[in-house]
Amino acid sequence: MLGASRWAQPAAALQHPAVSSAMRPTAWTLRRLIQHPSPCPVTHNGNLAFARAKLVNVSGSSGSSGSSISQTNLTSTAARIHSGSSAGPASRVAGLILPPGVRSAPVVATAAAAPAAAAEVVVSAGSSPAPEASLPGGYRGHGLDGPVLWLGNQRVHSLSDRGREVMQSMSNWAGKELPRYLKSAERSWQPADLLPDSASPDFFDQVAALRAASANLPNDYLVVLVGDMVTEEALPSYMNMLNTLDETRDETGASDTPWAHWTRHWTAEENRHGDVLNKYLYLSGRWGTRAARWVDMHSVESTIQRLIGRGLDPKLENNPYLCFVYTSFQERATRISHGNTARLAQYHGDLPLAKLTGLIASDEARHEAAYTAIVDEIFVRDPDGAMLAFADMMRKGIVMPAHFVDDDWHSQANGKGSNLFVDYAAVADAIGVYTTNDYADIIEHLVKRWDIGNVKVVTGEAAEAQAYLIKHSERIRRLADLQMERRMRDRKRGKGRTAAFSWIFKREVALG
Repeated sequence: MLGASRWAQPAAALQHPAVSSAMRPTAWTLRRLIQHPSPCPVTHNGNLAFARAKLVNVSGSSGSSGSSISQTNLTSTAARIHSGSSAGPASRVAGLILPPGVRSAPVVATAAAAPAAAAEVVVSAGSSPAPEASLPGGYRGHGLDGPVLWLGNQRVHSLSDRGREVMQSMSNWAGKELPRYLKSAERSWQPADLLPDSASPDFFDQVAALRAASANLPNDYLVVLVGDMVTEEALPSYMNMLNTLDETRDETGASDTPWAHWTRHWTAEENRHGDVLNKYLYLSGRWGTRAARWVDMHSVESTIQRLIGRGLDPKLENNPYLCFVYTSFQERATRISHGNTARLAQYHGDLPLAKLTGLIASDEARHEAAYTAIVDEIFVRDPDGAMLAFADMMRKGIVMPAHFVDDDWHSQANGKGSNLFVDYAAVADAIGVYTTNDYADIIEHLVKRWDIGNVKVVTGEAAEAQAYLIKHSERIRRLADLQMERRMRDRKRGKGRTAAFSWIFKREVALG
C-alpha cells in the first residue's frame, strides 16, 4: 500500500510480527512492509461498543468547541475523513458508530444505547464543500458508505443499505452466470488421476518413477512448492472468509441461494489443489542418494494445522465489494504462481509435477474469471462503490492467504525479526514464481479489465480513487526497481541473506 488506507487503523491494528531491516519487500509482503496507516492512541477493549462523539470545531479560536461542525467549514473529503470513513490526520474513536448521513453534514452522533462516557474527535477545518446539488438527483449513495462499526481493532459490516440492495439485486445474475465458471465432479480431474494408482500391481514402480522425476528439484524450489501446498491446504479459512460476508454468506451451511451455491462449489474445486500437492509431496519422499534433498512432512503438516488455527485477515470488513476485489486479485496471483511453478518443474525435469501444477493454474484461471465478472457487475450497478472498494484494497495492500503461516521454529532458528511468510515470499520472488512485478502486472490487468479510466463516477472521492488506481501500478514498479537495485547491490557486497526452513529438514536457502 502507498498512502494511508480508507480508514485510519487503531494502534492495536498496527502490531505485526517484527521484520528485520535487512528484509526486502516482495509481492506477497507489500502490505506488511509499506503500509502507513494513521496512528490512533485509543485503547480498544475488543468489544463492539456504542459511543457518543463530541465533535470539536478547531477552526475558530483556541479552546472553542461546539456540539457540531458547520458544513461550510469542511470540504466533502474532509467531512468524510472526519466521519471516520476515509484516511486522514485525525484520530478516531474506538467503538464509534456514525450513521451514513454524517458523511455529508457532520453532526453530533448519538446512539440510543450509548454508554455515558463520551469521546472527542478533533478535525481541521477546510474550504467549503461542493454543493449537494452537484450530485445527480437519483444518486443514493454507494456500497461502502455503511455505519462505522468497530469490533476490537477491526472495522466490520461496512456494507451500506445501498450496497445491500446491489448485492440482493445480483442474486439472479449470480444464479445464471456463476455456474458456468464451475465444473462438476464428473468433468473435473481428481488427484488420483495424476498420482500413482495404489490399486495397481505396479504401484511401487509408479512411486519409484515419481521419485526419480523429482530428484533434481532444488531446495529453493521445494520451499516454494511446500509454501504453495500449505496455502492451498488452509482452505477452511477461505470458506470461512466468504461466509462472513453480508448478503452473500451461506446462512445455514446448505442454503439454497446462488451465492451459497457458488461458495460451496468453489470450495469443492479448490479442495483438490491442496490434496494433490500434499499427496505428491508425501509419495515423492526420499529417493536414493537424494534423500537429504526432500521435505519433512511432519513439519509441513504441523505448519498447516497452525495456519488453519490462525486464520487470515485481509481486512474485508464483512463487505462483499472488498472481498470480491480481493479474490479477483488473489486468484490471478495464485494462477501466476502455480503457472510458474509448473514451468520450473518442467525445467528441472519433473513432468508429472508440471502437469498437476498446470492443471491447478487452469482452475485458478476459471475462478479468477468468475470473481472479476462479479466485480464487473458491481461496477455496472454501483460504479462509485466499486471504484472505492478497488482503491481501498489497493491502499491496504493484497496479502496472500498464508500471511499468518508459522512453524514454531523459523523465527527462533533464523534470528530475531525473521518471519516464515516473509522469507518464503522472498524465495518465491527470487526464483521467479511470484514477484513484485507480477503484483504490478495484476494491478495493471485489473485496471484494464474493469476499464477503470472510463468508468463514470459521481462523487469526488470516487474520482480521486479512480485517479489513484490509474497510476498505482507505476508506483509498485518503482518499488520493484528499488528492490532489484538493493538485491544487486547486496550481492556485489556479499551481503546476500539466507534462511533455514524446517520444511526441508532445516537446510538453508538464499533469500535473494
